[in-house]
Amino acid sequence: MKLTLLALISYVFMLASASSQNVLVEAEMFSDPGGWDLDQQSMDVMGSPYLLAHGLGVPVKDAVTEVQIPVRGAYRVWVRTRDWVAPWRVPGSPGRFQLLVNGKPLATTFGTHGADWAWQDGGVVEAGGSTRLALHDLTGFAGRCDAVLFAKDSGFVPPNDIAELTAWRRSALGLPPTPADGGSYDLVVVGGGVAGTAAAVSAARQGLSVALVQDRPVLGGNASSEVRVWPEGHTRQKPFPHIGDIVEEICPKKSSASGNGKGGEVYEDQRKMAVVKEEPGLKLFMEHRVNSVDTKGAHVMSVTAQHVRTARRVKISGKLFADCTGDATVGFLAGADFEVSEEGSMGASNLWNVLDQADQKQVLKCECKDKDALSMLAEAGQVAAPFPRVPWALNLTDKPFPGRKGAKGQWANTPISNLGGWFWESGFDKDSIKEIELIRDLNMRAMYGAWDALKNVDGLYPNHRLGWSAFIAGKRESRRLMGDVVLKAEDFRKGTKWPDPAYPNSWHIDIHVPHPAFGKDLKGQEFISEATTGKEYQYKGPYWAPYRTLYSRNINNLFMAGRNISVDREAIGPVRVMRTCGMMGEVVGKAAWICVRHDVSPRGVYDQHLALLQKLMQQPGGMRRKNVEGSLELPTGAGVK
Repeated sequence: MKLTLLALISYVFMLASASSQNVLVEAEMFSDPGGWDLDQQSMDVMGSPYLLAHGLGVPVKDAVTEVQIPVRGAYRVWVRTRDWVAPWRVPGSPGRFQLLVNGKPLATTFGTHGADWAWQDGGVVEAGGSTRLALHDLTGFAGRCDAVLFAKDSGFVPPNDIAELTAWRRSALGLPPTPADGGSYDLVVVGGGVAGTAAAVSAARQGLSVALVQDRPVLGGNASSEVRVWPEGHTRQKPFPHIGDIVEEICPKKSSASGNGKGGEVYEDQRKMAVVKEEPGLKLFMEHRVNSVDTKGAHVMSVTAQHVRTARRVKISGKLFADCTGDATVGFLAGADFEVSEEGSMGASNLWNVLDQADQKQVLKCECKDKDALSMLAEAGQVAAPFPRVPWALNLTDKPFPGRKGAKGQWANTPISNLGGWFWESGFDKDSIKEIELIRDLNMRAMYGAWDALKNVDGLYPNHRLGWSAFIAGKRESRRLMGDVVLKAEDFRKGTKWPDPAYPNSWHIDIHVPHPAFGKDLKGQEFISEATTGKEYQYKGPYWAPYRTLYSRNINNLFMAGRNISVDREAIGPVRVMRTCGMMGEVVGKAAWICVRHDVSPRGVYDQHLALLQKLMQQPGGMRRKNVEGSLELPTGAGVK
């Protein structure tokens, strides 16, 4: 039998753990994930990536893999999972699934108890030799599986404490104790959103050796097909009209299809990837999540990243680092000064949309995981789309929400446009790092509760179904790293001028709070936001913010770009939109070259070479540096049109 790469890796790991007579199978290592999605966004909290059955109410295709159980005999089977609605103490367990061993389901139904991640006992089975496993989703409502364990000792209980569990996992999988050498670079950029991608491309075109580390299979972050927030912010503004050139290369152009939560093709994932892959000096580490940082004094020496599917770790060294994670992960782990909002924070969105099964065009464009079955039903004229009652969802049967009769979200018009828009947001009183799974799950409960109310209570949309929903949360706010300047909202209002203007801002002072019209009796579960409006949230633009917000004040080789830069809580409003974040990245890439060329810190660029930085900011973003003396050339086929 010909094995895929992941199947081979899984097979090797199974053999490596044979000496303990325990066979551990990580769900993310299944050779064929079927319709299950890989979710890594809370792995630092719960200990691992996991597979998610995100079927929007339709069971997804089985995830399957082949494992080798060296010694035939009786094994107790453990599955690490959770009942994801248990934190709210509501009836029902929507994330139910079965484990099939050689085609036969275990008697236990998994995902049915426990508010926290834990090992659920699956009973004892006879197994040995080549064994086929399958995760069989029963509901399509966000079942989740972290790992499966076959324990020869029926009395053995696997650890669940995160530190102990992590060490045990690595031993059971036969993983090496030290990370592999991922190389050394002039600049290591962590985070492959618009900011990080722009920073990496900018630095590579300056002639630096660059590593770009991204924990998802696509680039773009919130502007990718996974999250689908439309990138905003005006680029190419005077007096530096070439700042934004790279952003325009990697971000899609506006069209009639533009907007939040649209079809996946609108966000042009391949566009970003193509630009990155054209840079010979740029090495891409996709699906790698940084979870460790090595420092020496106030200097970052390296980061260690774990591959989210194989769990292999790699150590990436560098002269300079750029934290473009949004969560300030590198800075936090390195001991950089940071702030978080004490008065609550903006929440995270999970955008979603619906489609009409009676419309053949919509059916053909459907991104749902049962598209073939849906197409056959549509061809047969079976266009009704029933939806089950969901007592575990947010109970909105007697509550208003955008899209229901008489209720509208901010700046939304038609009833359909009120569903799944940017204002479907939760987590205002929660930690967007430690509680991101809970925040995402609350968004899903709100979506399912609203759809239940519209279809089963109001009797609307009989032929409509949920068409797509993000399962990666679209974060707006978390940690902010402090630089030599902490930009304040008052600086925008007063038009404070800086000697080191670096990136233009055009978005208003946009802070989201729970919408008062939709939060009654939902304290802690608010799911609709309202953006700040009025003259006090406007300013004269474009407003050029200072370079000194783009590097850490106490870690001397750390840049940052994106929503985790040095601003106060209100000032995050105008700087967080993605085209603006991308322009920060462009400037970081140029400043990094000055650091390497002249052997100075990011602070030294301001202190000693500000005129040179501003000269570089006047040059087209499509140009590549040809040699260390500073001449530039336009790369073949590149440049801004």
